[in-house]
Amino acid sequence: MLDYESSSVEDFGCLWCGDVQFRNAMLVPTSRAKVYKAFSFEEAYEIPRLADQSRDQAALYIAPKDLDRYMRQIKSITGERLEVSDAHGIGYTIVSLTVPGIQGICDPSQAEKHATEVNDYIANEIKDHRDRLGAFAALSMHDPKQAAEELRRCVKVGFHGALLNDVQHAGPDGETYLFYDQPAYDKFWKVVVELDVPVYIHPAAPMGQYYQQQYAQRKYLVGPPLSFANGVSLHLLGMITNGVFDRFPKLKIIVGHLGEHIPFDFWRINHWLEDVEKPLAAKAGDVMCKKTIYDYFKNNIYLTTSGHFCTQTLKYVAEYVGPERLLFSVDYPYETIENGCGWWDGDVENIKKALGGEEAYKNVGRENAKKLFGLGKYHDCDA
Repeated sequence: MLDYESSSVEDFGCLWCGDVQFRNAMLVPTSRAKVYKAFSFEEAYEIPRLADQSRDQAALYIAPKDLDRYMRQIKSITGERLEVSDAHGIGYTIVSLTVPGIQGICDPSQAEKHATEVNDYIANEIKDHRDRLGAFAALSMHDPKQAAEELRRCVKVGFHGALLNDVQHAGPDGETYLFYDQPAYDKFWKVVVELDVPVYIHPAAPMGQYYQQQYAQRKYLVGPPLSFANGVSLHLLGMITNGVFDRFPKLKIIVGHLGEHIPFDFWRINHWLEDVEKPLAAKAGDVMCKKTIYDYFKNNIYLTTSGHFCTQTLKYVAEYVGPERLLFSVDYPYETIENGCGWWDGDVENIKKALGGEEAYKNVGRENAKKLFGLGKYHDCDA
C-alpha cells in the first residue's frame, strides 16, 4: 500500500488515534516505499437498473458534495473500483450487494428471484478479474432451505460466502422481521458450516413503523451514528444468547465497524449474562448460551475495520479479542478508499504498536482474511 501525507486540513475533521491526531484530510501519495497489499471485503455495489435506489440510499448516508462520486462508484465493478484499489494498495476485494438488498424485499418469490439475478450479474462482472475480485452471495432469507440452496450454488462457482443486510423484512407491509437466531434457521446454518464459508451480517436502515417510532424525529441517527450498531448488535447478541454458536460451534460470522459497539460494552454484557440472565433462565427452564460472550468473539466472530479508522479504538478491540479476529476493510463507497488506506498506512507505526507488532499488522491487513476465505494466489498477494 502507498503511504500518504496530509495536504490542507482546514475543512476536515480529525480522528484521534491514541497519542496521534490522525487527520481525516485529503490524502496524497508520498514517495515512500509501498507496504503490504491489503485485502478488503465490506465493499458495496448496486446493479445498474437500480440506480435510483442507490440515490435513495445516498440521501441517507452520503454528504451532498460527495453524491456524484458515490453514484459513480457504487455501479463501478471493474473500472474505477480497481483503479482506486491499485492506487491505494488493495490487492483483492470481495464485493457485496448494497443495502437494503434482498433483505428489503418483503415478497418471498420476488426476493428469491432478485437474489438469483444479482448473483448471476456479479458472477459475470468479475469472471475476468478473479485475481482481483470475489463476491459474497445475496440471499433471500424468507425460506432458510432455499437460502441454503442458493448459497450452495454460489459457493460452487467461487463465491466466498454471503452477506446479509440484517433482518429479512416479510409480511404484506414489511413489518415482520425475520431474525436468523431462531431454530427455523438451523438448516441454513448447517449448510453454511458444511460449506465452510463465513456469513457477514451487515446493517440496514430502519424501515416502516420501526423507523417512524424510533427515528423519524431523530433521523440523523440513522446509519453509522447509531441505528446500524443497534440493529446488528441485537441480531448478533440474539444469535449468541439463543445458542446458534453452541449448535454450530464451527460457524464463522463477520461483523463490521469494529464490532457494532458491542466490544465497548463487553464487561457489562458478560457480567449480566453470566451473573443475572443465566440464573434467571435456569430458574425459568429456558436454554441460554453455554459459554461467555468472550468465547464466541474469540472463536466464531470476526470484526472488520470498515468505516472505523481510529488506532485507539483498534487497540482497545484488539486487546479484547486478539488481532487474529480482526480484518482490514474500508466500507467503499460509503467511505473512501483514500481515507481507509490513508489511515492504515499513514498511522502505520502506531497501528503496529496497537496490534502487537509488524506481523499482526500484516495479518490484520491481509493474512487473516486469506486464511478465513481460503485464498491462494491473487493480485499482489505477497507484495
